[in-house]
Amino acid sequence: GFGDRRKAMLQDIAVLTGGTVISEEIGLSLESATLENLGSAKRVTISKENTIIVDGAGVEGDIESRIAQIRAQVAETSSDYDREKLQERLAKLSGGVAVIKVGAGSEVEMKEKKARVEDALHATRAAVEEGVVPGGGVALIRALEALTGLTGDNADQNVGIAVLRRAVEAPLRQIAANSGDEPSVVVNEVKNG
Repeated sequence: GFGDRRKAMLQDIAVLTGGTVISEEIGLSLESATLENLGSAKRVTISKENTIIVDGAGVEGDIESRIAQIRAQVAETSSDYDREKLQERLAKLSGGVAVIKVGAGSEVEMKEKKARVEDALHATRAAVEEGVVPGGGVALIRALEALTGLTGDNADQNVGIAVLRRAVEAPLRQIAANSGDEPSVVVNEVKNG
């Protein structure tokens, strides 16, 4: 629930700043808290909506173990909402937070730029979650290694394997030809690393 998420975020802040969460649940009251319980940071900016902590004094090992713990929770959860909230916490802990300020001359231009930034953000998030492969047909050429040494049970299957090998090279060959390069040379360069 929301209360549990708030407690977890307080724990994240404590780890980030090298402090301790002051809570009756762990037997630590505000009255008995000392300076050793408080963390520190180079700068903290708090507004109605956001808290920004710059250069927290947390121990790197503690932060890394907290990140690993949250990653495990992301893998375990079945709820998309919980997964999104956990990933937000993960990004904040691993320093993956950025503020993008977009200016424009008119309202229409601003909405268009905002939409572009959101598209880029979603593409980046998808790349981080799902992974990326090199473009321009390079990933297909590298996948050719899976066909190395593959032979069919008959002549027809061998023809099919040869056709597949040639088809996998086709995108890179076309890109090379379009740019004025010799396709065979480019394909061999990519194959050889």
